[in-house]
Amino acid sequence: MTSATTMTAALPAEHRERLMQIARQVSFTEGTRLFEEGRHADRFWIVRTGTVALDLHVPGRRSAVIESLGHGELVGWSWHFTPHVWQMGAEAMTPVRAYEFDAVTVRAMCDADPEFGRSIATWVGRVLAHRLHAARTRLLDLYAPYGSGDR
Repeated sequence: MTSATTMTAALPAEHRERLMQIARQVSFTEGTRLFEEGRHADRFWIVRTGTVALDLHVPGRRSAVIESLGHGELVGWSWHFTPHVWQMGAEAMTPVRAYEFDAVTVRAMCDADPEFGRSIATWVGRVLAHRLHAARTRLLDLYAPYGSGDR
């Protein structure tokens, strides 16, 4: 998958390399919850293999799956914005291998190098805009009287 929201497409090579220097390889079994809506956001991931579903709590109903993320996609953006609380939940839909990043470390890197910080902020902002659009579309498809998906 290549889109404007993948790290490869969004960050210049030198910033990708700096970020990858602090990456830690992790694995999740199918069904593992990576994070829960409302809890502290202290890390994020980039999917190497597998699929992660983002979901949103809907009172009185099952959580709605908003989007499925695969290779190269950023899992989690809430770590970047105060108060650092997850706005959605995430679950491994298949076995997942990913790169994991410590949010405090990345935010410190952003503070120390404004150019790097702008690149990260622009990337996370693009991801956030995409996720908000996906959430709106999915929720309207599920709950609006006539759907909305393509409007």
